[in-house]
Amino acid sequence: MVGSRSRRLGELLRERCHLSEEQIQEAVELHRKSGQRIGQALVSLRYVSEKDLAWALGEQAGLPVVNLGEYPLDPDLLGLLPADLALRSQLLPLSRENGTLTVACADPFNLQALDDIRLLVGCRLRPVVAPADEIKRVLEHSYMERLIQDSRDRDAEAASEEMDIADLEKMAGEAVVIRLVNVIFHQAVRDGASDIHIEPFEREVKVRYRIDGVLREISSPPRRLHPAIVSRIKILGDMNIAERRLPQDGRIRLRVAERQIDVRVSTVPTLYGESVVMRILDKETALRGLPELGMDPETLARFRRLIRRPYGIILVTGPTGSGKTTSLYAALQEIYSPEKKLLTIEDPVEYQLPGVNQIQVRPSIGLTFASGLRHIVRQDPDVIMVGEIRDGETAEIAIHAALTGHLVLSTLHTNDAAGAVARMLDMGAEPYLVASSLIGSVAQRLVRLNCPVCKRPDEPDPDAIREVGLTAEDRARATFTRGAKCEECGFTGYRGRAGVFELLTVDDEVRRMITQRTSAVEIKRYALANQGMRTLIADGRDKVVRGLTTIDEVLRVCQRDEL
Repeated sequence: MVGSRSRRLGELLRERCHLSEEQIQEAVELHRKSGQRIGQALVSLRYVSEKDLAWALGEQAGLPVVNLGEYPLDPDLLGLLPADLALRSQLLPLSRENGTLTVACADPFNLQALDDIRLLVGCRLRPVVAPADEIKRVLEHSYMERLIQDSRDRDAEAASEEMDIADLEKMAGEAVVIRLVNVIFHQAVRDGASDIHIEPFEREVKVRYRIDGVLREISSPPRRLHPAIVSRIKILGDMNIAERRLPQDGRIRLRVAERQIDVRVSTVPTLYGESVVMRILDKETALRGLPELGMDPETLARFRRLIRRPYGIILVTGPTGSGKTTSLYAALQEIYSPEKKLLTIEDPVEYQLPGVNQIQVRPSIGLTFASGLRHIVRQDPDVIMVGEIRDGETAEIAIHAALTGHLVLSTLHTNDAAGAVARMLDMGAEPYLVASSLIGSVAQRLVRLNCPVCKRPDEPDPDAIREVGLTAEDRARATFTRGAKCEECGFTGYRGRAGVFELLTVDDEVRRMITQRTSAVEIKRYALANQGMRTLIADGRDKVVRGLTTIDEVLRVCQRDEL
């Protein structure tokens, strides 16, 4: 039996996690706005962990809190509950003894769900408490394995038959396909994946998640189901399931674990079928403030001074997936006020920013970056964000917008901050115009952070120390750490990411160098000597010294200084 609520959940969590009154009130406000319970609101705000919440619920209900790793999974017990019911109610059967079924639950006060199971299995229940994220992880993994095995069994039964896959829409509506796609989405969101890759090969289909910038393979479905899975995704994304010869783009909106998720879908035909890549846009985790990006205090202060300038161009550079858009969004949130009008033109609009007018590029009807930007300047904006400067026309309009009193933020694909100057000139912009309008450029990369749960002291290899450029002074004050690889980080040793940054500000000397078409190498050399600019790898070294990441990780994304 579930005990009575003798103490409030907030009081228990306040004592265990040393919460302040302000944090409790912030959770109460989130509860009022979103309908989340107080405990879940505190988890969403990252003031408490799922384990802390499970402990408090167990205390409140008078029930034991269990470690799921101590219970071997029984497929027969899992088969007692429909997958949808178990996942929705966060209930996991653990053991059965003397006519009593022990069930792990994330919310012991969900009496309706417990009653439903009691009627379904026809025996007494012994509820215990476990963290919600652990229950979801076990359920999703277990049901994925069951679905895959069921499909393989069907393949074996039908091996001698000629399979008809012409009716893709019918196949996509099969229950096993719908459940497989749902589990793929659920598991990706739970693991914090930014992208899902579904790749067909001659004899297999690979499903991989990009987590913290690195691809990680998961259990893969049978090859036979690949056309049906792709068709199901196309239906969700409002795409043409009959067209398999041309690339297509789509967008899916779905709700996973009480979170609104947007998914950008891209399909391309390959030798063995269509490859699908889906970018997950999680509105609850993507938007960050400037202090959360990982800039060191000096670089952050300089960047803040730049974005508060009344006019000029600020460029954020780096390869795809280096966090450029996240940095631009953080800058927009920092400078937003009711007295300013902020406009963006993006391809696509990834996240909705409160108080900001956002425009989606639509080349099929003539709405390109250049044409949209030309009209934006007539909307009397104070700040303009252009998703990317891709051509000379867009660069020219952005420059003129900056010269006529607008602050313009945009991105470029270059290797370092000084390279942004060369790229603008390569696109045909006049040197004197670039010198007059550009006020700063930021290069950035993302490095994975050591898992806070399993990181341990570490002594790096001497060759690696030399490769990254650590001095004897750096080593003397360093706190080298490395993740020992645990379940929390997916046995990678890393969890979460932060940026490494290189900030170039355009002063009078840099303007003179731009007008004279001085090389990017010379501009960078000047900034290092006279502006106190730190290179990407220098910022990475600082994070290694502070124990935030490893030398291997910094060298993975940063090139060694050669100046």
